[in-house]
Amino acid sequence: MTSISSPQLVKEVMRRTEDFIPSNALTSVVDMAPGTLRILAKARFALPPVLASATGEKHRAVRTMVGKFFTPAKVMGISERVRELSAERLAVTAAALAPAALKYGAESRGVPGHRMVDMAESIAMHIPPVIMAELTGQPMPELSLLKRWSQDSLELFWGWPDPDRQQQLAHSAAEFYGWLRGEADAARGTDSLFGVLHAAGLSQAEICSLGYFLVIAGQETTSLLISTALYRGIQKGSYPDAPAWADLAEPAAAAAHVRNVLATESSVHTWRRAVAQNTTLGGLELPAGAEILLELSGHHPADASPTAYSLAFGHGLHRCLGAKLAEMEAALVVEETARALPGLELAGPEPEWLRLLSFQAPLTVNVAVRKP
Repeated sequence: MTSISSPQLVKEVMRRTEDFIPSNALTSVVDMAPGTLRILAKARFALPPVLASATGEKHRAVRTMVGKFFTPAKVMGISERVRELSAERLAVTAAALAPAALKYGAESRGVPGHRMVDMAESIAMHIPPVIMAELTGQPMPELSLLKRWSQDSLELFWGWPDPDRQQQLAHSAAEFYGWLRGEADAARGTDSLFGVLHAAGLSQAEICSLGYFLVIAGQETTSLLISTALYRGIQKGSYPDAPAWADLAEPAAAAAHVRNVLATESSVHTWRRAVAQNTTLGGLELPAGAEILLELSGHHPADASPTAYSLAFGHGLHRCLGAKLAEMEAALVVEETARALPGLELAGPEPEWLRLLSFQAPLTVNVAVRKP
């Protein structure tokens, strides 16, 4: 697989839709073993191309329908709900950081004198699923199930699981797909996302295919972005001219911080394309059928334009429909957290990171209140 890191060439690939197609965007990184395929086949698991992996007029029509749930007006209209949910989760977090919150006490972790909380768990994972459900009218599964299904599916399709691990992940994916089938049937006649797609003539398999990755993209990738933004915001000197954590309570500073994270280490840092016909790109000969990896984040020069961060959401015909939503959610959560808890510092050992082909984030964001 050929990697393309230049932002200009990445944009060119995404513009040249006849030469570079998304047929491999949602295929598994490693070949699935026969046992894995049997598990999925038994669940009637199917992912016909509909949105991220589709092209042509039908793709445009579906994109238009889905896009109506994420218009700028609707995203702006739900911003106060993001603040409200942030306040609820911050109250829980603040209580856990208080001396009486012994269940989070670091004494049990061998670090006397501190109280630690994992903000990836206490804040980041909770808010995006609620916002996604309220915008689309599409109910989400119970949170622990949703997170397990989402994380297992990301690993199955963008990780490197061996055959035994694949089968564990496939059982999880099959459960998720079964839930989607039930939701697709229940949504008929409603004005929810799935109901609108059904009314437009999409089959159950097409609705489930779209829903399988949209449900994940609509909340899990935003939770990962929030985790990274919180971690880098609290980490001292995480990038040149980084503001102090407490300063991120100022809205413009929080927004700029999130855009820096998107430009440098977005939660969705790569994406794939396939070469449709023999062609060239930046002087490089690419044969038909070759696979390329587009590096969306981490390669913008220091003097890049203020919009450079937006490449993290793709470009052109397949640009992420939830780009403004994800950016807004992350910025508001950072802002509200810095305002409510200005004295935070990172605690405990360095976190392990999720490192998949196209997804990355710290798995934990352990914090404590800085001592006076």
